[in-house]
Amino acid sequence: MKPIGLLMREHRLIEQLIALVNLQVSEISKTNKADPEFIQAAVDFIRTYADRTHHGKEEDILFKELATKQLAPEHKKIMGELVEEHALARRLTGNLVAARNNYVRGSEQALPEIVHFMQELTKLYPGHIEKEDKRFFYPCMEYFSKQEQDNMLRLFYEFDQKMIHEKYQKVVAEMQKAAGQALGISSERPQQGI
Repeated sequence: MKPIGLLMREHRLIEQLIALVNLQVSEISKTNKADPEFIQAAVDFIRTYADRTHHGKEEDILFKELATKQLAPEHKKIMGELVEEHALARRLTGNLVAARNNYVRGSEQALPEIVHFMQELTKLYPGHIEKEDKRFFYPCMEYFSKQEQDNMLRLFYEFDQKMIHEKYQKVVAEMQKAAGQALGISSERPQQGI
């Protein structure tokens, strides 16, 4: 398998989530109510799987390796666009989190914001994925030898193995922070023994 095969497989799962977000936007339009739990789960998926895991492999491994190659101007331009789109996805996701939190607190302005940020994500990802799948990934593999591609695939698998630990270390740290706040302990450092 080429490294891009793994990335393209991840795209298929991201597309499934984006389709669900699109359905949720339709549901909000019908009911005039958002589902905070759905939004929270979608944000968790986008932040952990789409961004940290998938975009992480692209930015921390593929793009980093490509930066050492003499890229054609077109490929260099597309890579820059992809990095900008990753940053845009992060901003939209952060804005969606803020809108969701405001909605839970009862803000009437939050519902249109939720719809807006969800719609922006559903517009961004399909074009982004198509650009990678059809215009970037295959030509980029030409810059790497078979051995370099095999090494990159190994690095992708190692990257993935670390992700579950990173995710749940953050979960526990957040839980410790919440427990510390509930106990009146204010510290930036996670509390041990809680």
